[in-house]
Amino acid sequence: MKHLIIGVGAAGISAARTILKEKPEDSVVLVSQDEEVYSRCMLHKLISGERDAAGLNFVNDGLLEHKNLEWIKGKTVTRLEAATKSVYAGDEKIASGDTILIATGANSVTPPIGELRTAKNAFGLRHLPDARGIASCAKNAKEVVIIGAGLVGLDAAYALLELGKKLTIIEMAPTVLAINLDAHAAAAYQKLFEDKGVVFHLARKVVNTRGDGRGNITAVELDNGSLIPCDMVVMAVGVRPAIGFLEGSGIKTERAIVVDDYLESSEPGIYAAGDVAGFSGVWPNAQKQGEIAAYNMCGTKWIYDDRFAIKNTVNFFGLLSLSVGAINPADGDEVLVKEDRLNYRKLILRGGVPMGIILQGEIGGSGFWLHLIKNKMRIDNRGKSVWKVSYADFYGTQQNGEYKWVV
Repeated sequence: MKHLIIGVGAAGISAARTILKEKPEDSVVLVSQDEEVYSRCMLHKLISGERDAAGLNFVNDGLLEHKNLEWIKGKTVTRLEAATKSVYAGDEKIASGDTILIATGANSVTPPIGELRTAKNAFGLRHLPDARGIASCAKNAKEVVIIGAGLVGLDAAYALLELGKKLTIIEMAPTVLAINLDAHAAAAYQKLFEDKGVVFHLARKVVNTRGDGRGNITAVELDNGSLIPCDMVVMAVGVRPAIGFLEGSGIKTERAIVVDDYLESSEPGIYAAGDVAGFSGVWPNAQKQGEIAAYNMCGTKWIYDDRFAIKNTVNFFGLLSLSVGAINPADGDEVLVKEDRLNYRKLILRGGVPMGIILQGEIGGSGFWLHLIKNKMRIDNRGKSVWKVSYADFYGTQQNGEYKWVV
């Protein structure tokens, strides 16, 4: 059989590796607009100069040189024909397969504000060309505006600080890292960046831009009338699954591709994994989805049941944080906080069941909390402080001395 995979990110590469392992005689065709494999999680390191493009490559096991793998590079898929399982770039047929995995990821969202979509010195940060464009423009830029104070925005800021740039970050939410952490944990990172000279405008929106008449933005205007001068703009306001090429294909989409428990789309033999399937963009999850989809493409029936992926890690200036599940309580939830000079812990309980936890400083034991939250296991009835609960509290012994799981 021949398997066509669109995309060479975490999901696509994981799928290719799995297929060639499970079905050594089958062939894999990779199609991508990218001409290099790279980790998007590391793009900020290219901006700072810490790594070059080769240093972002996460495939070092010879996979791309496999005799049964063909990689068609630099081709942007504009149309997918489900009936023949073929993909096209304009009128050119690029490739086809007996099965298809769509793993095209997501693209940066660019707000339709002023010249943000057209300016030569305005960039998203999602793909390798974005990072290269930022790095190039930064050589002559002194003042940089970053729109968005989530992980991507702060990654960009961290990299540009290493290049000695003057940074202003604008964020619609009242805190930085609003999706990842609560206000208390996020404030610790805001202070670390402010100590390095970064200026934040929180709970503010960009409403317009000013330009030099030659295609460059020279200032952004905020909703309170403030003008922030700049030589470059980096936009980190979110992403959207890359599914535009599926229009007219018959594949059911909503915000992303609709898939069943086997990651198969509405068209038989066509699967989706990663951001394009609407799941969390966490790297290990995308790899797992690619693996599960690959097994199913090979004829095995594997269910993807790990749809709980609300897990985030943050690390700036040596301060580690991890959040799992809900970071803000709902009405009626119990909130427990434990804090000292070096650590902050916040646990949200609903009926004695942990719904989410934030760990800042020492993040050991996060796997235990992920298990409890994912499996909705009650912990307030163990006769001890919830902070002292461990795996041992959920095991008992049978008459033959073997351990058994006790919920």
